[in-house]
Amino acid sequence: MTQRPHYHGRSETAPSRRTKRADLPRATAYSVLRAVTEDDAYANLILPGRLTGARLKGRDAAFATELAYGTLRGQGLYDAVIAQCTDRPTDKIEPAVLDVLRMGAHQLLHMRVGAHAAVDSSVALVRENVSVGASKFANAVLRRISEADTETWNQRITDGLTGNARSAVMFSHPEWIVRGLRQALIAHGRSADELEELLDADNTPARPALTALPGLSTPAELADGGAEPGRWSPLAAVVASGAPGDFSQVRAGTARVQDEGSQLVTLAMLHPDTPDERWLDLCAGPGGKAALLAASAARRGASLTAVEVSRHRAALVAGALDPVPGDSEVVTADGRRIGSEQPEAFDRVLVDVPCTGLGALRRRPEARWRRRPADIASLGPLQRELLDSAVAATRPGGVIAFTTCSPHPAETLAVLDDVVTAHPGLSVLDAPAVLDAVVGRDVGAASRKTGDGRAAQLWPHLHGTDGMFLALLQK
Repeated sequence: MTQRPHYHGRSETAPSRRTKRADLPRATAYSVLRAVTEDDAYANLILPGRLTGARLKGRDAAFATELAYGTLRGQGLYDAVIAQCTDRPTDKIEPAVLDVLRMGAHQLLHMRVGAHAAVDSSVALVRENVSVGASKFANAVLRRISEADTETWNQRITDGLTGNARSAVMFSHPEWIVRGLRQALIAHGRSADELEELLDADNTPARPALTALPGLSTPAELADGGAEPGRWSPLAAVVASGAPGDFSQVRAGTARVQDEGSQLVTLAMLHPDTPDERWLDLCAGPGGKAALLAASAARRGASLTAVEVSRHRAALVAGALDPVPGDSEVVTADGRRIGSEQPEAFDRVLVDVPCTGLGALRRRPEARWRRRPADIASLGPLQRELLDSAVAATRPGGVIAFTTCSPHPAETLAVLDDVVTAHPGLSVLDAPAVLDAVVGRDVGAASRKTGDGRAAQLWPHLHGTDGMFLALLQK
């Protein structure tokens, strides 16, 4: 983790020192951390509701957001610091207290919050939510942390560490993820020297990107509402300030929050614009890519079938498609069965396979601490079975887009190799060239050559997008 503060351009005075609602921003952030720790909640899903419920806006909302997300991103680093300030192992510290200690460490080391405000507000949180005795323990630990600056703590916690182990602590990633990302860079034709830049990008908050659904809204209309042009996607706009919900198009469902990387891999499946009739989204939940496909299909006289195995997620897909006119349907079914049930029925198929999400750690800060190496092995068979089904469901001459939000070679190139080997009739198209055509300039997303074509890999540190992988296959 770099020493760059994440709390840019705001007052040096913390919210608790400015208003009588002293600890409301901190209490809100704390409630998010507790939900993540106790209930396996996703911070990006619950934080907006907590901010609304607390009626936090402006600087207070920004403070609470950075405090929650920043603490989750830096959890590994802060645990290493906390461990040097107490004889008690961090896994023996009461979880509710540990969450506050991490919040306090984030304020002390990576936010422009004075030591007095950071320590006292943290102690108050522990006293109110745990006990007086625990608050004394928290006070002692945080005062020890406040005695040294960020650079000194970085030196202390990395003393004697080298290679992946040092990077894991400094940039607050589990070591197995650091190792996997290093392997990914090399496997996709990049240099391992980019590793720390990639890890740092995971720790840099991403501004929300919007996609203007074709025929329903435009990037120019979003710009009129204060958004900035996207960097890559012709449909993208980036929220410069405020929240996505401030845009009337987002509230109406004619524009959606969607990373530019997700927009690009979806648009790549639709290039070139040739006549066809039936499109399939095989793993459609929660519906972002399906909405973009449905809007594009409506303009081109095609129909979309969106398949999702989970009823709850299928309902989200249906909600995403509700504002979109045209001939689209949502089917609650196992995508692995579609190929046998509807053989050679579709012209274009999107397979956004379930994955570890290692390419979206900057947006889902808690994911790095939830995932385990075994997840990659357990997801592999499902990814291959879904692709086998997609091949069976595609007509001869049709195109399959294999995408995933992970650069890990075990979830990308290894899966691609196995599927191409299992289906000799498949050819690998030049995905980087297609992305270049979609964007209108060189995207720089080339990955390893496979057969006659190449896959494409987007990177947070190079493209400012999630780490989306794309392979285009023709049957």
